[in-house]
Amino acid sequence: MLEITKKEMCCGCYGCINICPKQCISMEIDNEGFWYPDVDKSKCIGCNLCVNACPIINTPQNNVTKISAYACKNKDENIRINSSSGGVFTLLCEDVINNDGVVFGAAFDENFNVKHDYSTTLDGCDKFRGSKYVQSKINDTYRKVKEYLDKGKLVLFSGTPCQIAGLDAFLKNKYENLYLIDIACHGVPSPLVFKKYIKKIEHLNGSKIEAINFRDKSTGWNRYSFKIEFENSCLTENGYDNIYMKGFLKDVYLRPSCYSCLFKKPITSADLTLADYWGVKNKHAEFDDDRGVSLVLVNSKKGKFMLDAISNRMDVLETDLEFAINYNPCIVSPVKYNPNRKRFFGEFNKSDIEGIIVKYTRNSLKQRVKNKINKIISIIIASPGK
Repeated sequence: MLEITKKEMCCGCYGCINICPKQCISMEIDNEGFWYPDVDKSKCIGCNLCVNACPIINTPQNNVTKISAYACKNKDENIRINSSSGGVFTLLCEDVINNDGVVFGAAFDENFNVKHDYSTTLDGCDKFRGSKYVQSKINDTYRKVKEYLDKGKLVLFSGTPCQIAGLDAFLKNKYENLYLIDIACHGVPSPLVFKKYIKKIEHLNGSKIEAINFRDKSTGWNRYSFKIEFENSCLTENGYDNIYMKGFLKDVYLRPSCYSCLFKKPITSADLTLADYWGVKNKHAEFDDDRGVSLVLVNSKKGKFMLDAISNRMDVLETDLEFAINYNPCIVSPVKYNPNRKRFFGEFNKSDIEGIIVKYTRNSLKQRVKNKINKIISIIIASPGK
């Protein structure tokens, strides 16, 4: 029987729920807004399938000996501008759908909860495009993946590295008709924090939200915007200035397991890894036009086959993996625990959401002084004396 004694020992992948033959496991939300398995012991038959399907207890030892890295851009500018980085994911979806396959990915529902879903059409795959900085709820999609695989369908499943490892542990067997794609994950924020944030934003604007874009490129890819469209207005902020994004990027409200993530490269179950190629202008200056470049890591022979199949619809350059990792270290390392996290959640349920994020993301006096000095030095360097 599965027992979670430490919260960092559960990544919330739903593998145990999907594999339980008696459906005696439910996922319960804790005070931080994360879900954890709860076993109804009166129904449990002690089969231990849930234990065997846990990717943290049974971390898939897929230690890749060689990872190849590529800088990629979709040649369709409309798709690229509406994607988080280079628009590679859409090309992979097109290839699978055109081969009568099915695509699984993270999407917003009508209430802006992030959940995994699937589609057998290209139009249906549009909802999977773009970053969603909230933990996605898997629900029963692992079981649905297996149903499609057993029917001989080509399946593409995309998610965070722990979700991919969860599916791998759930399936046990390797399927030739399964394509696994993970993302370079910074960590997953609390769905409850996000829910409270959007509720506050709706209240302040007196209008319901119609669309959310975490990575709007109207101000460029490198300095992206956080954009919310309401029924009667639009809110656009610099992505690094938006208060929700600040809390996320400063690691204040990530899932406990994220701070000790076991699924960083070279450990991976994914055939391909997709990321932003931050710093590409310092390696391939002619390739960067500030409209988005994807970093694609090929982790398997199947991954290379997948990339080759779409290469004629992309601009592609092989690149230096170590260089790319320097600009996107979460590919190989988990984020550091933020000491403000415990205090944040201690006040979370009794405080104004924006106010408490501001409180625990504000730089210390020492850091503010340092930033001020650096700014003055920058001004002096930029404006030499006459």
